[in-house]
Amino acid sequence: MTISGVERTNRVLRVLHVEDSDLDHQLILAQLTRAGVRVEMERLDALSAVLAALDRRWDAVISDYNLPGYSGLDVLEAIKARQLLMPFILVSGEIGEDAAVSAMRNGASDYLLKNNLARLVPALLHAIDAADNERARHIADEELVKSKQRLHQLAGHLQTSVELERAAIAREIHDDVGGSLTAIKFDLAWIDRHAQDPQIKQRVVAALETVSSAIEASQRIMHNLRPAILEQGLVAALQWMTARFERRTGIEAALRVGEQRLALPSGVPLVAYRTAQEALTNVSKHSGATRVDVELSLDSGVLTLEIHDNGRGIAPEDLAKERSFGIRGLHERAATVGGWVDLSSTPGSGTSLILTVPLEADAIDALDDSTDFGKDDVSQSIWGRL
Repeated sequence: MTISGVERTNRVLRVLHVEDSDLDHQLILAQLTRAGVRVEMERLDALSAVLAALDRRWDAVISDYNLPGYSGLDVLEAIKARQLLMPFILVSGEIGEDAAVSAMRNGASDYLLKNNLARLVPALLHAIDAADNERARHIADEELVKSKQRLHQLAGHLQTSVELERAAIAREIHDDVGGSLTAIKFDLAWIDRHAQDPQIKQRVVAALETVSSAIEASQRIMHNLRPAILEQGLVAALQWMTARFERRTGIEAALRVGEQRLALPSGVPLVAYRTAQEALTNVSKHSGATRVDVELSLDSGVLTLEIHDNGRGIAPEDLAKERSFGIRGLHERAATVGGWVDLSSTPGSGTSLILTVPLEADAIDALDDSTDFGKDDVSQSIWGRL
């Protein structure tokens, strides 16, 4: 027989014995002592005393079935109601099969007859080991949840830091680089007006074209770093983005919005804008699409942004890639405003990316209960190349 964790540690077990017969209590205590189990056992029979005792720490509860004014199942129900991870073993002189089955279904670790206590020690040690393992698993799960929360907080902090750094760089480009280029343009224009030599005027015109291109480039970089268009609202920003995308790539882009003016919480417009920006960038790079549809809607307090293309889609082997950080970045960005991202694709039929952000505390109740949040396969995307 394998040695249990309880036997290896040889710890003193604290057992609550719910029993109205002192003789039966002594028999069970003797059975445990003969087996070499170190135990501190307290016998109680009044229900009020038993319920009060459950507030203390016990390694296990051994209970009779028939007790004065109540049954062992009442004790088991009290343990379940308090959500105690505590082994419960039913030991009785008379218990029907139906009662025994009901006890096991309700969470009893085991049941035994008083005239056959040979299994008591193995059953008790096994139940305590199982409870210890379950308790350790719960602790590990709680630590995992805390770790995930810390990672989400870190990811959110990094996203915020990136946006702040982008805004700072955009301001520097506008104030320093943009201002200097504009001043140079004015100086060149002055030289052009006063120069008499045709060669000088020709060189000035070429320099003006170069400076104008540099100014346009700096404005484009500033838009990418910190979209000032967002100050006019998310709808206006998406209209500008899709129109510019269509002109730049030649891919037909259509935008549909449920309403023109959306009152959105702080941070949500930027998350939606960045999601659309990332999606359109990847459509142009990888999809081979000829059309992309962007749809923005607000329904029952839930903001939804969907970007769908008619490209080649994503192959299953691409979905299985481990280094898929692009879509994971979108997940983390969406999480900063309490949202999430879903990605679906059928090879040859295009790809759909959906950003969902509940804007009200009870908005998530309006969603279908079958929605699977945070799917692992969603994050396994071809977008991990980026």
